Amino acid sequence: MRKFRYTNLFLVLACFSATTAVAQPGQSTKWSRDGQYIYEPSTSSIVAVKLSDGSQSEKVPARLLTQGNYQIRIRDFDFSADEKKLLVYANAERVWRYDTRGDYYVLDLSNNSLKKLGADLPQSSLMFAKFSPDARQVAYVSGHNLYVEDLASGTRKALTTDGTRRLINGTFDWAYEEEFGCRDGFRWSPDGKSIAYWQIDATKIRDFLMIDNTDSIYSYTVPVEYPKAGESPSACRVGVVDIATAKTTWLQVPGDEQQHYIPRMEWVPGRNELILQQLNRKQNESILFLANAATGKASSFYKENDSAWIDVKSRWDDRDISGWDWLSNGQSFVWVSEKDGWRHLYNVDLKGKEQLITPGNYDVINLLKVDEAHKVAYILASPDDATQQYLYKVSLDGKGKPERISPLSEPGTHSYEISPDAQYALHGFSNHYYRNQQEVVKLATHKSGEGEQIYKDIISSRRIQKQEFFNVTTVDGVTMTGWMAKPNNFDSTKKYPVVFYVYGEPAGATTMDQYGAGYNHLYNGDMAADGYIYISMDNRGTPQPKGRTWRKAIYRKVGILNARDQAMGAKELFREHSYMDTSRVAVWGWSGGGSMTLNLLFQYPEIYKTGIAIAAVGNQLTYDNIYQERYMGLPQENREDFVKGSPITYAKNLRGNLLYVHGTGDDNVHYQNAEMLLNELIKNDKIFQFMAYPNRTHGISEGEGTRRHLATLYTNYLKEHCAPGAR
Repeated sequence: MRKFRYTNLFLVLACFSATTAVAQPGQSTKWSRDGQYIYEPSTSSIVAVKLSDGSQSEKVPARLLTQGNYQIRIRDFDFSADEKKLLVYANAERVWRYDTRGDYYVLDLSNNSLKKLGADLPQSSLMFAKFSPDARQVAYVSGHNLYVEDLASGTRKALTTDGTRRLINGTFDWAYEEEFGCRDGFRWSPDGKSIAYWQIDATKIRDFLMIDNTDSIYSYTVPVEYPKAGESPSACRVGVVDIATAKTTWLQVPGDEQQHYIPRMEWVPGRNELILQQLNRKQNESILFLANAATGKASSFYKENDSAWIDVKSRWDDRDISGWDWLSNGQSFVWVSEKDGWRHLYNVDLKGKEQLITPGNYDVINLLKVDEAHKVAYILASPDDATQQYLYKVSLDGKGKPERISPLSEPGTHSYEISPDAQYALHGFSNHYYRNQQEVVKLATHKSGEGEQIYKDIISSRRIQKQEFFNVTTVDGVTMTGWMAKPNNFDSTKKYPVVFYVYGEPAGATTMDQYGAGYNHLYNGDMAADGYIYISMDNRGTPQPKGRTWRKAIYRKVGILNARDQAMGAKELFREHSYMDTSRVAVWGWSGGGSMTLNLLFQYPEIYKTGIAIAAVGNQLTYDNIYQERYMGLPQENREDFVKGSPITYAKNLRGNLLYVHGTGDDNVHYQNAEMLLNELIKNDKIFQFMAYPNRTHGISEGEGTRRHLATLYTNYLKEHCAPGAR
């Protein structure tokens, strides 16, 4: 089979772009019904790619997606189950991080008729449109209400009418979206007669007011319903609305609606029941419920507790909460738990009886596919190297050892999209010296017809790599993985400046063996050519596949334990490598990495001489409750941990050089963090440099020239205060 490069494959298989904004997060590759083709948009048409040979044919020509002189530009699409109708998403607009609001069109391929949904609703206001099971209707959200539209008659019915900015039907508030990956908030019933949906009641949540000073002569506020750490979350409930009557039956889930979360909900196959997951406020107790859709009665059948926290599906499945991995025609399902110290798969039936599927001292990084026909599941794992990622096949009966599918000749990070019949996979691969490679493989053999050439390319690239991976063990007995990019023409008898890139919180790891490791996207130029040593390490608490104890050691110690691991790791590197110039040591990071930068610069000023902190949380009490309380507990119970882990507590210790950068329109880490920290630095007569980017969000990317300016600012400051080159 010849290799085929897909136009949109990077969005599906991107090995290191966790923040790529796609049209409808959670929707993946579009497979044909028989699994022999994938469908891809090509600006205004849809192409079918035959997996067996890579040949292309036009599935939907552009002329069918034209209304008058208007040519629809496809942002996303979906076919009905019988592939006789096409749903097209266009004119997307951003809602917080993702472009989840836009216009939808339905193309009936039986007569080539094209229709815009919600034609009299505001432009680009529809969200998460999807066909009913029989494809005769489409449901969607607009203006915080849920609608259903009959495709034959064009009649639209409002299934909810009480939606407002603060009473949200069929989608979620800021915190649910950001921290649970919850966006699409409704599910069609299998018979198409009803829809289950979330309702988020944020009426008791205080608005955080951001100020827009740039878009008009008079400034105005931008309110965001944002529950800070210590504040109660939005109340949440799930209802089932009857399509015919528009009457909602609310599920009677026990517990205070405002002190619990419901991050997952789906229909049970072949039954008029729903399954849902409830978390308590501290997120250390998970309960699964079965609920009768007609009566709303709910009963629990599976419970789990953890002394730290319990991760939901979106934390280990690419921020996607949708779907339930059913077995035995809905009699049981695959569940993920860390209860035995490792992230493992379990077969759980609807009475709560469980069987371990993946025994052993290793972590399942992700569950990709359950192939019940062949009694196996496909997982990502890396038992021997926490910086890498490979495809394995495991038996659903829990017997036998995991079988590695990814080639031994391709060390690094692999990702996969597996076809519905598990015959083919879209395979992505890279490592720190080999660029991203995408191909179609026959899953049984992992052959693409290009395997030998890929192997030769890897060997050739190996000779020119600049990065190296290492392990370092600190004085506390903690062994961390890391990468190091050394200068060109490196001479171990000379001394070089060291720049550390940090993150260090449970939301992400920095030392994956993938292309881009060792590359600084903010540096104007070539760090290696300029004579810098560039390093990153992953401390305890980062989501590496090194077991539950590693990941959860950080509980109630964010800002303390992770900072100490980084500092002690740096000291050990300096002890081992005399070519590192301890008088020229810089550290930088973004978001949680900005917080880490501040904590290192303030808590360990004898090590770090220069810091560049971008969009940092300076005070943990200002961040949202779902994230901060998950890892730190409740401020009402242990406020001292929040204070102890916050950079603002140590600002008085600044001795080195600090560049602090923040966007004034940051809806994630609010600009108030900057002003609180600045006040503390000013109070203690500390000199620093500060840059505010007007009305920019957390990514500081909006506006002409913004990213170029930030890179110039970053590079100039680094060169001035941590001079490049050997000495």
